[in-house]
Amino acid sequence: MARKKLVILGAGESGIGSAILGQKKGFDVFVSDSGTIKNKYKSVLYENGIRWEEKQHTEAEILSADLVMKSPGIPEKVPLVQKLMEKGVPVISEIEFAGRYTQAKTICITGSNGKTTTTLLIYDMMKRAGLNVGVAGNMGKSFAWQVAEEDFDLYVIELSSFQLDGMYEFRADVAILLNITPDHLDRYDYEMQNYVDSKFRILQNQRPEDYFIYCADDEVITSEIEKREIDAQMIPFSIKNKLAFGAGLKITN
Repeated sequence: MARKKLVILGAGESGIGSAILGQKKGFDVFVSDSGTIKNKYKSVLYENGIRWEEKQHTEAEILSADLVMKSPGIPEKVPLVQKLMEKGVPVISEIEFAGRYTQAKTICITGSNGKTTTTLLIYDMMKRAGLNVGVAGNMGKSFAWQVAEEDFDLYVIELSSFQLDGMYEFRADVAILLNITPDHLDRYDYEMQNYVDSKFRILQNQRPEDYFIYCADDEVITSEIEKREIDAQMIPFSIKNKLAFGAGLKITN
């Protein structure tokens, strides 16, 4: 039986991590980057016998894929990605791909601002608590690379809207939405609602036993919540008010 073909578009940290995981899981892996691949990543590809190309995208090679992992920096609007989608080839993010191969719990953080700080703070808290925890997203070793080579019980993951756009089956055990302000609107047809919908993808597939932590001070978030049916347990936080439920701020003289 022929192996399924996994094509990686973009040979950055997430792309190389996905290539390592894909090979470990039995895929025929091909990595393609329209730019120049860093030498440190070329070495990894050579060492693992993974086929690759740089400074081009060979369409015939890419369009024969069974599955494509796309770098979050590549817009869905580019012609090659459109051709893949027209052919019915699934185009997913690294987080979606790696999530299929781990049973670890996940704490996922998104928002227009403060993602990295919050992610590192939670990771540090979990680490100091003695938990077997990894941190991933837009920092350090990619989620896919860690799933391939580590054995963490818990991951704290920073998620951009671009990563969320390529996630379909992935489920956050704890989803944290910090804030939503206009950002990257060129990727969303200059429609704020499209960007808001992207951020709220962090809630997809959540179950009643999961948690959704959100900023009650953010009017975009609170108004959007009113429109949606949310299955997870909702925990608001505020730095303006003391809340009856959730985390609030009480200032005393």
